Order: sequence, then C-alpha cells, then structure tokens
Amino acid sequence: MATRMNEIITVRGREVALYKTKTEDYLSLTDIARYRNGSEPSSVINAWMRNYATVEFIGLWETVNNPDFKPIEFERFKAEAGRHYFALSPQRWIKTTNAVGIISKSGRYGGGTFAHSEIVFEFATWVSSEFKLYLITEFKRLKTEEQQRLSLEWNLQRTLAKINYRVHTDAIKERIIPPEVTKEQASSIYASEADLLNVALFGKTAAEWRAASPEVTGNVRDEATLEQLVVLSNMESINAVLIREGLEQSERLIKLNQVAITQLTSLLGNEHIKRLGTAG
Repeated sequence: MATRMNEIITVRGREVALYKTKTEDYLSLTDIARYRNGSEPSSVINAWMRNYATVEFIGLWETVNNPDFKPIEFERFKAEAGRHYFALSPQRWIKTTNAVGIISKSGRYGGGTFAHSEIVFEFATWVSSEFKLYLITEFKRLKTEEQQRLSLEWNLQRTLAKINYRVHTDAIKERIIPPEVTKEQASSIYASEADLLNVALFGKTAAEWRAASPEVTGNVRDEATLEQLVVLSNMESINAVLIREGLEQSERLIKLNQVAITQLTSLLGNEHIKRLGTAG
C-alpha cells in the first residue's frame, strides 16, 4: 500500500491526522476519539467496535470494497457482537478478517488507529453528531484544495512540456550561459551529485555560492530563475541515465554543462516561460 506522510485537518480546535494511500484517504479514529476521552482514546474505539451495528457496517464495507476480506470470520463476530462478553479491538478485527478499511499504525508520532473516510464518518456519528458535521466540512474543504492544486500542477506540466519541446527544437544561440566548466572543475571530485549539478548549471558548488553571496539567506537553488529550475529538472533525469551508463564524474560534468548551456540559451526569451513566471 503506497503511502505518504500524514496531513492534518483542524476540527473544532482539534487536530485530526489524515493518512493518505495512493488512492484513498484514512483519518485518525484515535484523534476523533479524543473528543470523547482525551486520556484513553483507544477505549472509545473499542467500545464502538463492540456494537452490533458497528460490526455489521464495517463488515459490509469490507465485503463491498475488499476482495480479500474473510466473510466467515466476519459472520462469527457479527453473531457475538453486542453481547456483554464481546470485545473487539481494531488489531483483532484486522488480523482475523484481513480488513483494509481500518488500519493500525505504530509509532509515537503519526501512530494510532486510522479508518477509511466512509468508516470514519460512521464513527464520528457515534462520537458526536456536531463533531461529525464539522469534520465533513473540513474534509470537503481539504479535498477542494487538493483538486485546485492538482489542476495547477497539470497546467504547470503542460507549460513545461511546451518549454521542453522548444528546448529540443531550437538552435543553439551565440550567447553561452552558463560558462563552460574549467579543466580544474572537471578534474575535481564532488562529494554529492547535487554539487555536480550546481557546478554544471551555476558554475559553483553550494558552498562556493554561499561564500560569494553572504548577504543572501537562501541557497543557490532558492535564488535560481524559473529557466534554471526547468533545466535543473531535466539535468537530474539526464544525470541518472549517465550514472547508469557508468560514466565518471568528470565526463558527466562536461556533458551536463553542455546540456545546461544548450537548454538555457534556448529558453531565453521563451514566451511560455514569461507567462509561467508572471502567473504566480
């Protein structure tokens, strides 16, 4: 299950972690349970899972969404749910039924019990109808912002594609930017691939740039132009290919420097770059 780092949404002054897989959103049951019991949120979750209605709902959700779900084990839980002796934890539910709608994450930071957003809203109803309403509102706001961000990224990719097409079809202009690497630079051994790219594109390592620019708070890449950032992205991909081909640093530096010269001179005055630079 491909994942990325947690995001946080704030509901009624309380933080609720959002754990994103490649395709789905999981929210923290643990954080929501703290609305009912701040010191022992797991007891709130376990109490919710004892209910017959809860077991029936999460079992039906798994039946619809999880082809590897174990229905026989689910039926056994459902037959006992609600009785005074019945107890069910998220870990037991996951292990026994092969459930995917509820997940348990370990760790002091970012750990806890998470559930698919559809299951989370069912839990939030049990915890507090008011809290559920605010949770849905914040979740919708987050999804709207995500869609806007994706739209912006898509437009950016379209613009970069146009720029790269121009890079590959334009003739090299007379003006050379950046300068060609010197023999001394080519023979140097660079501690990181990042500095190799810095020399090829900017003519300096990060340390050399900082020494020459003491008044600037950022780093060499923070101060790069949009054209340089476009070329840097292309150079990173090219460098990866050259590494796989077994080329030494000195050879790669010369080739990457020529790439930087060719692409940057081609991008000078490019109208797509100008529009992209003023769009922000």
